[in-house]
Amino acid sequence: MHLRKLLLSLALAPALAAPTAAHASAAGGPGVLPQKTHFDLQAHRGGIGMTTEESLEGFAKALRLGVTTLELDTHVTKDEKVVVNHDRQISAQKCRDTGPVVPGDPMYPYVGKYIKDLTLAQIKTMDCGYQQLPGFPEQEVIHGFRMAELKDVLDLVRSYHAKQVTLNIETKVEAGAPDQTAPRELFVRRVYEEIHASGIEDQVTIQSFDWGALNEMHRLAPGWPLVALTNYDFLQVGRPGASPWLGGLDADDFDGDFVKAAAAIPGVTALSPVYGFPQNGKISDPGFRFYVDEAMVTRAHARGLKVIPWTCDDLATIEALMDMGIDGVITDYPNVVRQIMADRGMRLPKAYEPR
Repeated sequence: MHLRKLLLSLALAPALAAPTAAHASAAGGPGVLPQKTHFDLQAHRGGIGMTTEESLEGFAKALRLGVTTLELDTHVTKDEKVVVNHDRQISAQKCRDTGPVVPGDPMYPYVGKYIKDLTLAQIKTMDCGYQQLPGFPEQEVIHGFRMAELKDVLDLVRSYHAKQVTLNIETKVEAGAPDQTAPRELFVRRVYEEIHASGIEDQVTIQSFDWGALNEMHRLAPGWPLVALTNYDFLQVGRPGASPWLGGLDADDFDGDFVKAAAAIPGVTALSPVYGFPQNGKISDPGFRFYVDEAMVTRAHARGLKVIPWTCDDLATIEALMDMGIDGVITDYPNVVRQIMADRGMRLPKAYEPR
């Protein structure tokens, strides 16, 4: 009798153990338990596949969904207000004029103008939720949306008591055409001041393609974690002189290696490269190639740096990047990536409700 019980228990042991082992392997490699995995799910512009981009409603929806990070862009107006918008020049595809802020305003119409040449009052007249953005058929349109200020988004996160959520705030200094955005020092100082006044500066990371802006932010806030963005072309590998995007560095002095070059920027804790070429390509597309690979991830991790590529939406491509060991991803569809994470048994970010 005892022998039969022993044989039965031995027969059942592999079957009982197999699902756990398979689950652990899918989540983070052999021996890594799912609950120990961490992946930075970043809602690009609040998740523009889901909601009008960079709207307060979009950021709130991402908080209710459950993301690790709200990714957003900033610009500085003529009257030195910090607004949340991706484009330095007002896009007719995203915003339309409703009327001048005062009769006879010589700056009207405002669509097509640079944000740095408009006041906040002029910007607030525009309807930036008048249509669904082409290419995003599932996007909820926030009709009548007026461009938000950075302080509004910071206040939103604080009102949700979303203490586990990070705000990855991009300073959109246009290093290749500096006359099209506010001057770097002013731009960075105003972003710094808004964040510092928010009371949640410990939940913020600062990212930029303009590494000179990262240097300036490090000077103002030495303890803030910085994120080096690149689309590869900005590195200007093999070209004489330093790229205007690299804050005085020449990528060729670092063997053209993005990881080595970015690691030289003080305060940088993470790297955000474009995930592949062409920029919006998929792993299934003929001719597509990854820029991010396991070797890049390994080199970054050896220096204590995370790798969080931008901006990937294709399920199979995201899964391939995850298999390379990336630490997170910036995506237009955080709902899709969250489901991938769930399917892999990964720890999911906390979902918040308004309070």
